Amino acid sequence: MLSIYTYQTPVGPLSIVADARALLQIACPDRLQPEKEQLCWQESELTSLAAAQLAEYFAGRRRCFDLPLQPRGTSFQQRVWQVLRTIPYGETRSYRQVAELAGSPRGYRAVGMANHRNPLLIVIPCHRVIGADGSLTGFGGGMEMKRALLDLEQKGGAYHGIQML
Repeated sequence: MLSIYTYQTPVGPLSIVADARALLQIACPDRLQPEKEQLCWQESELTSLAAAQLAEYFAGRRRCFDLPLQPRGTSFQQRVWQVLRTIPYGETRSYRQVAELAGSPRGYRAVGMANHRNPLLIVIPCHRVIGADGSLTGFGGGMEMKRALLDLEQKGGAYHGIQML
Protein backbone atom coordinates (compact mmCIF):
# COMPACT_ATOMS: atom_id res chain seq x y z
CA MET A 1 0.00 0.00 0.00
CA LEU A 2 1.26 3.43 -0.90
CA SER A 3 0.52 6.55 1.12
CA ILE A 4 -0.01 9.91 -0.50
CA TYR A 5 -0.20 13.38 0.95
CA THR A 6 -0.74 16.53 -1.09
CA TYR A 7 1.26 19.37 0.39
CA GLN A 8 0.57 23.00 -0.54
CA THR A 9 3.88 24.76 -1.25
CA PRO A 10 4.44 28.41 -2.17
CA VAL A 11 4.87 27.29 -5.80
CA GLY A 12 1.79 25.08 -5.93
CA PRO A 13 0.61 21.71 -4.63
CA LEU A 14 2.93 18.72 -4.60
CA SER A 15 1.80 15.16 -4.00
CA ILE A 16 4.19 13.10 -1.92
CA VAL A 17 4.00 9.31 -2.40
CA ALA A 18 5.76 6.79 -0.14
CA ASP A 19 5.71 3.12 0.64
CA ALA A 20 6.66 1.81 4.07
CA ARG A 21 10.39 2.35 3.48
CA ALA A 22 11.03 5.27 1.13
CA LEU A 23 9.68 8.16 -0.89
CA LEU A 24 8.72 7.14 -4.40
CA GLN A 25 7.43 10.40 -5.85
CA ILE A 26 7.11 14.10 -5.25
CA ALA A 27 5.18 15.47 -8.18
CA CYS A 28 2.51 17.87 -9.27
CA PRO A 29 -0.78 16.08 -8.56
CA ASP A 30 -1.62 15.72 -12.25
CA ARG A 31 1.68 13.91 -12.94
CA LEU A 32 1.40 11.05 -10.42
CA GLN A 33 2.46 7.67 -11.80
CA PRO A 34 1.16 4.95 -9.44
CA GLU A 35 -2.16 3.30 -10.10
CA LYS A 36 -4.93 5.05 -8.19
CA GLU A 37 -6.10 1.81 -6.55
CA GLN A 38 -2.67 1.40 -4.93
CA LEU A 39 -2.89 4.73 -3.12
CA CYS A 40 -4.02 5.35 0.43
CA TRP A 41 -4.98 9.04 0.53
CA GLN A 42 -3.48 9.85 3.91
CA GLU A 43 -0.29 11.03 5.49
CA SER A 44 2.31 8.60 6.70
CA GLU A 45 5.42 9.17 8.76
CA LEU A 46 7.49 9.50 5.58
CA THR A 47 5.11 11.83 3.74
CA SER A 48 4.94 14.05 6.84
CA LEU A 49 8.73 14.10 7.11
CA ALA A 50 9.04 15.06 3.44
CA ALA A 51 6.45 17.84 3.84
CA ALA A 52 8.32 19.17 6.89
CA GLN A 53 11.63 19.21 5.01
CA LEU A 54 10.00 20.92 2.02
CA ALA A 55 8.60 23.57 4.39
CA GLU A 56 12.13 24.12 5.76
CA TYR A 57 13.45 24.42 2.19
CA PHE A 58 10.89 27.09 1.30
CA ALA A 59 11.62 28.91 4.58
CA GLY A 60 15.33 29.03 3.70
CA ARG A 61 16.36 26.70 6.54
CA ARG A 62 17.19 23.60 4.45
CA ARG A 63 19.55 23.30 1.51
CA CYS A 64 19.69 19.52 1.18
CA PHE A 65 17.24 16.80 2.02
CA ASP A 66 17.71 13.86 4.35
CA LEU A 67 15.02 11.45 3.20
CA PRO A 68 14.97 7.78 2.21
CA LEU A 69 14.46 7.77 -1.56
CA GLN A 70 13.62 5.00 -4.00
CA PRO A 71 13.20 6.56 -7.43
CA ARG A 72 12.32 3.99 -10.08
CA GLY A 73 14.11 4.26 -13.38
CA THR A 74 16.70 2.79 -15.73
CA SER A 75 20.34 2.53 -14.72
CA PHE A 76 21.12 5.62 -16.83
CA GLN A 77 18.31 7.58 -15.18
CA GLN A 78 19.60 6.50 -11.76
CA ARG A 79 23.09 7.78 -12.65
CA VAL A 80 21.68 11.10 -13.83
CA TRP A 81 19.53 11.51 -10.73
CA GLN A 82 22.55 10.75 -8.55
CA VAL A 83 24.53 13.48 -10.37
CA LEU A 84 21.64 15.92 -9.88
CA ARG A 85 21.81 15.35 -6.13
CA THR A 86 25.43 16.59 -6.17
CA ILE A 87 24.59 19.99 -7.71
CA PRO A 88 24.97 22.44 -4.83
CA TYR A 89 22.06 24.57 -3.67
CA GLY A 90 21.96 27.83 -5.60
CA GLU A 91 24.07 26.54 -8.49
CA THR A 92 23.17 25.22 -11.92
CA ARG A 93 24.69 22.82 -14.42
CA SER A 94 24.09 22.41 -18.13
CA TYR A 95 22.69 19.23 -19.64
CA ARG A 96 26.10 18.61 -21.19
CA GLN A 97 27.85 18.93 -17.82
CA VAL A 98 25.41 16.49 -16.23
CA ALA A 99 25.89 14.05 -19.14
CA GLU A 100 29.66 14.17 -18.68
CA LEU A 101 29.37 13.60 -14.92
CA ALA A 102 27.00 10.68 -15.56
CA GLY A 103 29.60 9.05 -17.82
CA SER A 104 27.84 9.78 -21.13
CA PRO A 105 29.48 12.91 -22.59
CA ARG A 106 27.26 12.92 -25.69
CA GLY A 107 24.10 11.97 -23.79
CA TYR A 108 22.84 15.45 -23.00
CA ARG A 109 19.50 14.82 -24.76
CA ALA A 110 19.10 11.61 -22.74
CA VAL A 111 19.82 13.68 -19.62
CA GLY A 112 16.89 15.87 -20.62
CA MET A 113 14.65 12.82 -20.81
CA ALA A 114 15.92 11.54 -17.45
CA ASN A 115 15.15 14.96 -15.95
CA HIS A 116 11.68 14.82 -17.49
CA ARG A 117 11.11 11.46 -15.78
CA ASN A 118 12.53 12.55 -12.40
CA PRO A 119 9.97 11.25 -9.91
CA LEU A 120 11.16 13.35 -6.96
CA LEU A 121 10.87 17.05 -7.82
CA ILE A 122 12.95 19.45 -5.71
CA VAL A 123 14.51 16.64 -3.63
CA ILE A 124 16.31 15.42 -6.75
CA PRO A 125 16.96 18.95 -8.04
CA CYS A 126 16.41 18.70 -11.78
CA HIS A 127 15.37 22.37 -11.66
CA ARG A 128 19.09 23.17 -11.36
CA VAL A 129 19.77 21.95 -14.92
CA ILE A 130 19.68 24.62 -17.61
CA GLY A 131 20.64 25.04 -21.25
CA ALA A 132 24.32 25.53 -22.16
CA ASP A 133 23.54 29.17 -23.00
CA GLY A 134 22.00 29.74 -19.55
CA SER A 135 18.42 29.51 -20.78
CA LEU A 136 15.71 27.78 -18.82
CA THR A 137 14.44 24.60 -20.36
CA GLY A 138 11.63 22.17 -19.54
CA PHE A 139 10.66 21.14 -16.04
CA GLY A 140 8.03 18.69 -14.80
CA GLY A 141 6.45 21.33 -12.58
CA GLY A 142 6.37 23.92 -15.37
CA MET A 143 8.65 26.79 -16.25
CA GLU A 144 7.10 29.15 -13.68
CA MET A 145 7.90 26.73 -10.87
CA LYS A 146 11.44 26.19 -12.19
CA ARG A 147 12.11 29.94 -12.29
CA ALA A 148 10.65 30.36 -8.78
CA LEU A 149 12.84 27.55 -7.38
CA LEU A 150 15.99 28.94 -9.00
CA ASP A 151 15.15 32.45 -7.75
CA LEU A 152 14.57 31.08 -4.25
CA GLU A 153 17.96 29.38 -4.21
CA GLN A 154 19.87 32.22 -5.87
CA LYS A 155 18.52 34.65 -3.28
CA GLY A 156 19.78 32.39 -0.51
CA GLY A 157 16.52 30.92 0.70
CA ALA A 158 13.29 32.01 2.34
CA TYR A 159 10.48 32.25 -0.12
CA HIS A 160 9.47 35.93 0.11
CA GLY A 161 6.92 36.55 -2.58
CA ILE A 162 9.00 35.22 -5.44
CA GLN A 163 6.80 35.88 -8.40
CA MET A 164 5.54 32.99 -10.43
CA LEU A 165 5.87 34.08 -14.06
